[in-house]
Amino acid sequence: MRPEDIVCPTEAGLYCPPGGFHIDPLRPVPRALITHGHADHARPGHGAVLATRQTLDIVAIRYGEDFTARRQIADGPLRIGDVTVSFHPAGHVLGSAQILIAPDNGPRILISGDYCRTPNPTCLPWEPVACDIFITEATFGLPIFRHPDPLAETERLIASMVEFPERPHLVGAYALGKAQRVIALARAAGHDAPIAIHGALKRLCDYHVEQGIDLGPLVAATDPGEARLILAPPSAFASPWVQRFRDPVLCYASGWMTVRARARQRGIELPLVISDHVDWPQLTATLQDLAPQEVWITHGTEDGLMRWCELQGLPARPLRLVGYEDEPE
Repeated sequence: MRPEDIVCPTEAGLYCPPGGFHIDPLRPVPRALITHGHADHARPGHGAVLATRQTLDIVAIRYGEDFTARRQIADGPLRIGDVTVSFHPAGHVLGSAQILIAPDNGPRILISGDYCRTPNPTCLPWEPVACDIFITEATFGLPIFRHPDPLAETERLIASMVEFPERPHLVGAYALGKAQRVIALARAAGHDAPIAIHGALKRLCDYHVEQGIDLGPLVAATDPGEARLILAPPSAFASPWVQRFRDPVLCYASGWMTVRARARQRGIELPLVISDHVDWPQLTATLQDLAPQEVWITHGTEDGLMRWCELQGLPARPLRLVGYEDEPE
């Protein structure tokens, strides 16, 4: 089979005709394989969902137990139609996975979803998987994106808290993955005091703790007590919620904080460049390490990565999928 006969873009997202399933579909479909629990990849209403156990749990937390008619845990290689599929850690968030599609006769296609190669204490590390076609994101697909050591960024946050002990430090962090990672990094940097969390983060933080991830003492941001570090979803910064804190230091944890104009537009005093995606060096290193025959690019800065592949003599094509950038990194 040709690659296009195994995986092809459709209005609903990537589709595997010989398996009869979509991958991270944008709308309800009869059968979906889901790479991870972020809302731009995991949506409710599918007839059946196959994903890692943790991703299924997370999607149920976010959408309710009836988010799909049927669910199945991805546990080892599974035969679906005329292909074999397997799930491999992506290093992005808890439960995140790359999906390998292996037909009986044709190229092995690896769909990375979102992935990161920087060690993350809240999820399994990215796993290299041999493939012929590598389908990758390019969220940070330009040479300007070179993310610093996340622990060093966290130490900047701790240093600011020492310098301004009377000012609460409010960190904007996405509810799934980023918030828990920032908490774990703060613990690694030596911050043992209670950390206050917005109510929107509680259920997912509780689930991480249930999965054996030590987040230390957490308290509600509605009653922070002596907690001087408060985490909230970025949307809270544009709501009256933030007004309960006197003279806060507004922080934002995101790979996009590399672009200082974005920080200024949001009124961020302390931008923290902490990303759960590959930066430019990691992205290009991944292509060199995997050495696929061809690269397909789902979304992000396709043109920059296309040009790099051209210079390397590596065949590449943009899929230009829309709908996978709806939420803040």
